[in-house]
Amino acid sequence: MRKTAPQIPSESQDSCPMPDKQGAGASRLTLRQVRIDTYHENVAYMHRDCEVYRAEGFKALSKVEVRANGRSILATLNVVDDESIVACGELGLSKAAFAQMGVDDGHTSTVSQAEPPASIGALHRKLDGERLELDDLRAIVHDIAEHHYSKIELTAFVVATNRDELDREEVYFLTEAMIEAGRRLDWHEHLVVDKHCIGGIPGNRTSMLIVPIVAAHGMLCPKTSSRAITSPAGTADTMEVLANVELPVEQLADIVRKHRGCLAWGGTANLSPADDVLISVERPLSLDSPGQMVASILSKKIAAGSSHLVLDIPIGPTAKVRSMPEAQRLRRLFEYVARRMNLSLDVVITDGRQPIGFGIGPALEARDVMRVLENDPRAPDDLRQKALRLAGRLIECSPDVRGGDGYAIARDILDSGRALARMNDIIQAQGSKSFDHNQPELAPLSFEIQAPAAGVVCSIDNLQLARIARFAGAPKVSNAGVDLMHKLGDTVEEGAVLYRVHAGYASDLEFARQASSKSTGYEIGRKEDVPHVFVEF
Repeated sequence: MRKTAPQIPSESQDSCPMPDKQGAGASRLTLRQVRIDTYHENVAYMHRDCEVYRAEGFKALSKVEVRANGRSILATLNVVDDESIVACGELGLSKAAFAQMGVDDGHTSTVSQAEPPASIGALHRKLDGERLELDDLRAIVHDIAEHHYSKIELTAFVVATNRDELDREEVYFLTEAMIEAGRRLDWHEHLVVDKHCIGGIPGNRTSMLIVPIVAAHGMLCPKTSSRAITSPAGTADTMEVLANVELPVEQLADIVRKHRGCLAWGGTANLSPADDVLISVERPLSLDSPGQMVASILSKKIAAGSSHLVLDIPIGPTAKVRSMPEAQRLRRLFEYVARRMNLSLDVVITDGRQPIGFGIGPALEARDVMRVLENDPRAPDDLRQKALRLAGRLIECSPDVRGGDGYAIARDILDSGRALARMNDIIQAQGSKSFDHNQPELAPLSFEIQAPAAGVVCSIDNLQLARIARFAGAPKVSNAGVDLMHKLGDTVEEGAVLYRVHAGYASDLEFARQASSKSTGYEIGRKEDVPHVFVEF
């Protein structure tokens, strides 16, 4: 007997059509890009009335496997009731997830229940307090880099490895695994230098001065930097005011070979990709454990091809590291892992009591950098001096330079204008943008914070000033932020302007105003109240 085809409900009926099946447990749905930024997390969206959702037994936050065009990804399922987001018969994918599929809207896909990540057993052992071996961490990092972990599983790993939960050999294993998970650049030179700061100090844009100085000296310095996540600006955000920073790897390599340096965003190079995923969990939780910090920084530097690294660890009452013993413990951990990885490392402990320079926010920080390069009398001297000292340490990595001579060489390169010329070459090569650092166009809305009494600036809170700059719109609004008028030790009169806040939107201005009304971040007292810090320069 000839069988008749099943009746397919029309669009006017309550239920959705049952999509085609393709293989056991896999159902065909039409892909749709849902333009939601889920920041390194793959998210899938399915309508609650979709037959596949009911038939396959999916639940909200289930892990599903999506296949299309020969590719597959794992994603966390979100269930929606609004057909304007995703209709029955469609599978929505967040921006990050859709980009990985490499297809257009409307492409056919299959979706099925996902198997647990292969490394989940190792994660559970770490949650139980066990020590992990290299193969365990390789498996975990691979699954993280491939987006096989949900945010819940990522959070479990971050918490399980927080603070002292990793011994120093596990930190080495984690670093090695993070390097292996991505691209590793080889510049075919014996001496490839870089500088990095552990962060936490607003305005600390020394990298944008060090790169042109050491590149003008002839050293290879391929600087790939991150964007800000919880700070008012990262090096990439500030450089983006002057030039393009999102460069294909091939173009980046050409620039480095021609000009001996670059200042680019590292995201396009796929260096230590698991690190970016982990950061998406660490920063909202305000977790920055020593082990994770060491693995994050060293994996990216080694993957970028660096052979020599100068590492800046600032210490101060509101810095990430607040005492010399803590800084020395962190130094030893960095040195142990670097030695195992055959990376030449020079750790420098610096003054982190206050912001570096005058500006906090991309445009304001770019202004400070260019003024230092032009030897402008308005340039912040603390930014200049710190950059020269760090650049000098890098220059002394060269076997042709005698120890102690690096600072004078760096100063000569800066004073002669060679650093400015090299920076202009790099800016032009990366794609120059219109920016007048002499009279930068700052965000139009502003207010000032004044000294409540006469005295001496005896304390500046890095965290609070960074928070105010963020509320004002930085780094998303590149010309928003905080412009400092006074630094530690300055004598001020009552009513003197301590800093000016710039914002592009009235709501941002009000958020910043409310934050500064709770705490300005400044304390006025006596000269003897200024905290002392014992640093290496």
